[in-house]
Amino acid sequence: MGGSGQGANLPTWGDNRRSRVGLLGGSFNPGHRWHQAIARRALRELRLDQVWLMVSPGNPLKAGREMASFATRLATARQLADGRHVVATDLEARLGTRYTVDTLARLKARFPHVRFVWLMGADGLVTLPRWKHWRQLVQAVPLAVFPRPGQNVAALGGLAAHYLARWRVPARQAARLATLSPPAWAFLPGVQNSISATAIRQRGGFDATTDQPTTPQVI
Repeated sequence: MGGSGQGANLPTWGDNRRSRVGLLGGSFNPGHRWHQAIARRALRELRLDQVWLMVSPGNPLKAGREMASFATRLATARQLADGRHVVATDLEARLGTRYTVDTLARLKARFPHVRFVWLMGADGLVTLPRWKHWRQLVQAVPLAVFPRPGQNVAALGGLAAHYLARWRVPARQAARLATLSPPAWAFLPGVQNSISATAIRQRGGFDATTDQPTTPQVI
């Protein structure tokens, strides 16, 4: 199994074996320790081969917000990746897709031997009903939901969770997610990281691996 840690190409496999890949999509504006922690936890608890940090060219739900350039956001994701098990990629830009449901359709067609799991925070589960064709999306890929401060009650009591209630998998069985036919999902309670991308931006600069202020760089 191989991949591009610099996000230059789509991650690929040469042996066509059935691999398990977690997809962590987002604006990465900037990427920060929560993304890294979730990637590492997903590798371990979901027994994944890789996690792809998919940097969105433009999130339709965040239109009009302060947004760094795509190159800058991809660079922060690269700081979090190791190029082997956690891979930062610009695949949505290369595929030309804007919505997650379309990205998933293209990925499943391109990598038919890969079992994908969509990774998201509780805040993502709250807003999921606003995503394009979200019911079709949850029929396409299992979901692993990770806690976020102040969002968990709303997430577990929200429209998406109610719709998916019959397909919820206990957290202790989350390692099965990649092998299950969707819809299937699990909420994985644990240590919560309150880091905010907005707060990092407001500090004027950042190091994605430490979330500490630094001298802004032109990338």
